[in-house]
Amino acid sequence: MKKMLAIGLFMALLLNSITAQVELNPARFAFNPELNYDASITSPAQFLGYALGTRFTIYDQVVDYCANLGQQSAKVIYHEYGETYEHRPLVNLIVTSEANMARLEEIRALHLKAANGTLSPEEKEAWLQLPVIVTMSFNIHGNEASSTEAAMQIAYKLAAAQDGETQNLLEHGIYHLFVCINPDGRDRYVYWYNSMRRNITGIEPADLEHYEPWPGGRTNHYWFDVNRDWVWGVHPEARGLTAEYQRWMGQVHVDYHEQGYNSNYFTVPGTTPRNKFLPDRYEAWADTFGRANVKAFDAHKINYFTRDAFDFFYPGYGSSYPSVMGSIGMLCEQGGIGAGVAIKTDDDYVLIFKQRVWDHYTTALATMGRSVANRVALRQYSLSAWDPANNKSPEKYYFLRDDMGKGYLHDVLAILDRQGIRVERLTQPVTVPAAISYRDGKSTKAVFDAGTYVVRADQPRYLMIATILDRQMEIEDSVMYDMATWSMPLAYNLDAYTCRQMLSLKTEPVSALPALPSGMTDVTNAYAYLIDWDQRYAPTALALLWEKGYQVRSAQEPFSDGRTTYPQGTLVILAGRNLGKADVIAADMKSIAMDAQVQIQAIGSGRMVDGMDLASRYSHPIEQPNVAMLVDDPFSSQTVGQISWLFDQETRLPVQRVRASVLSQTSLPKFGQRYGYVDLNDYDVLILAGGGNGLNEVFAKEDAGKLKAWIQAGGTVIATESAVNYFTNNDEKSIWPKVTMTKSPKDTTKTLMYLPYSERQDYFGKKRIPGSALNGLVDNTNPLAFGVKKEVYSLNFGPEAIKPAPELQTVGYYVQDSSQVLVSGYADEANLKVLAGNAFAAVVPLGRGKIVLLPDNTQYRMFWRGTSRMMQNAVMVLPGF
Repeated sequence: MKKMLAIGLFMALLLNSITAQVELNPARFAFNPELNYDASITSPAQFLGYALGTRFTIYDQVVDYCANLGQQSAKVIYHEYGETYEHRPLVNLIVTSEANMARLEEIRALHLKAANGTLSPEEKEAWLQLPVIVTMSFNIHGNEASSTEAAMQIAYKLAAAQDGETQNLLEHGIYHLFVCINPDGRDRYVYWYNSMRRNITGIEPADLEHYEPWPGGRTNHYWFDVNRDWVWGVHPEARGLTAEYQRWMGQVHVDYHEQGYNSNYFTVPGTTPRNKFLPDRYEAWADTFGRANVKAFDAHKINYFTRDAFDFFYPGYGSSYPSVMGSIGMLCEQGGIGAGVAIKTDDDYVLIFKQRVWDHYTTALATMGRSVANRVALRQYSLSAWDPANNKSPEKYYFLRDDMGKGYLHDVLAILDRQGIRVERLTQPVTVPAAISYRDGKSTKAVFDAGTYVVRADQPRYLMIATILDRQMEIEDSVMYDMATWSMPLAYNLDAYTCRQMLSLKTEPVSALPALPSGMTDVTNAYAYLIDWDQRYAPTALALLWEKGYQVRSAQEPFSDGRTTYPQGTLVILAGRNLGKADVIAADMKSIAMDAQVQIQAIGSGRMVDGMDLASRYSHPIEQPNVAMLVDDPFSSQTVGQISWLFDQETRLPVQRVRASVLSQTSLPKFGQRYGYVDLNDYDVLILAGGGNGLNEVFAKEDAGKLKAWIQAGGTVIATESAVNYFTNNDEKSIWPKVTMTKSPKDTTKTLMYLPYSERQDYFGKKRIPGSALNGLVDNTNPLAFGVKKEVYSLNFGPEAIKPAPELQTVGYYVQDSSQVLVSGYADEANLKVLAGNAFAAVVPLGRGKIVLLPDNTQYRMFWRGTSRMMQNAVMVLPGF
């Protein structure tokens, strides 16, 4: 017994000694305790009841503290600039001296004159002497949570510290602290972590508190990465943020992030590739600010690195977007994702949450100090960045042909408007002798009708214009952090051209976003109502029709009533199949037309002049499907999120998200138990968003047979991205139809066999396809491609494509000439040869059902829209054919 007590005592002492080593609030990381602070202003620690960095603060408390600070200090404005999907406020703190506060709107108005190119020579000197405007964005990735805690402490120091250095910062600077850009993701992480945290600090990486469950807290409510959405503004977090940013157009911006906990702090400058359109002085300024951070870290022996890992090429980051708006945009990355309040790194260092907060706090103050010291030069930099005389792009004009609501031009115009880009419209036709087509990059003579939209490069937002509208960016390094192309005319599949010569154009300004054509053309005693499926929001109209209980058909063939030719996919609502709604059908059609922003044509006869009649066998009934999408590991949370958003927010069709672990082909009723299984027979469509080799576990041998039987009985499986691999390249024992995928060609040369270690990363990086636009052709007579143009740009991330075969329907494929496959981005010649002529969209018939194969993401980040109708068709139309 004494021996057992002795062992127990020893273990307790050992445990206490281990625990005692983890000091969560050491003096080393104190927030300037040597300063005097205004006692009337509450610190974060006083308000919250604990020291920052010892706990994760839930967002409601963050908001309460920020609002309280705005009430207590005349130097702080608390401002809500938006709201998330989960109804959390998006908060910006504006901090400056009381003297600057008294003339804040005057400062802003004069500053925007410079940003918009209307500053007079007489006003320039006064503008140069204005306070520098510094913006900082925190916690755009929810589980990178330290920066929001730092933002509270930064705001408190500026508001309450009495020292001369702080007063100088306030006198000569105006600071915008976007305290938490992604509060939905942050709270998802914080609530989870707080519920997992032990009393004894778990520093071992294997502990549960260091492993978030799927989908993790990085993303927003729809599991999107908001730090890729600054330009496109798909989500309220990004739309509100960029609108508020453009109200001020700062000179300096820092975006605060975290990376893996084994990594040391990253500060600018970054690595290649770079946006070559930026002013030449950008790199020198990035180095200047980076050295300010380095100086502070050297003094405190904080480990860091620069010029590695992170590039600022893609314009949708919080570091790159401000740069193409004329600011010095920068990134700070603290090690810490998954670290909780403390963790042991791979070199046995115990990284605590308090240090993560302190590191961001320290670099923020260093950036503010360097900004104030260089405020006049920074204003001169911005003035140069807003002067179109400094444009490095050769393009003078961008012509966007009007698609009359039958494409995604309206989306592009909305984005250009949100970015402050002036758009005009031709009032007279013009012939351009050397117009460059986005399709092939060749110069040709082109005629543009009146009504064509025009963007002139000669305007203050020229940096943004060139970055998002040019067909191809210069790429100095094929190894990059994100994607290689995002050219909007390609992403939205527009009929577009550029011109590099000065022209004389007759135009009018587009002062308001034009409305999509919508409404209903009625007739007496309508036989049917028609909705052209080519229209932008035709799928939304179909979902609304189903919601109201209408029987709907889809036209397999084009037809004409003598006045209008209707394409394949046109929706046909026969009055004779909806007799129970005779009293309300006309009113419903008008309501749906306005709600969905589509045109609906009433027609008096089912007999057509050309093509099929409206009630023929080529007019297929399409019923609302019950749709399930598998979620949880191994599926891609971001692809799941994109598809969820497409149907939930835009299309308004319910898609059930079903955990892979509860999907079972069973005789149990759907809700037969408290935690009952899901019966696949309850569904018509099953979406598999990625998952790769993990699908072999999801569908073990027995379950695979049941899945096949379900398809043969009429089910539709949609496999996108790596889920395609499960149904392809199978051996002779496979139960699936023989479908083969292309692969990257193997390099068996001696050069590779003896390639030095130092060169291998670059070598294999050149073999990747980092998100490039490839030339595609589409069979839009196939229901999978109804409403899709015959020529598209498919966004590709790898050399995998489907080899056409008699057993499958080839719907979308890359052009057969390998020299014409790449439109924008990067891909090496060997991969282009592999992809040429092979498919990125196919349908494999199986019994009464179908397997839809989409190896390319058709709705990437919901800004690559030219192919997104395929996903809607696969769910809504294809099962009826």
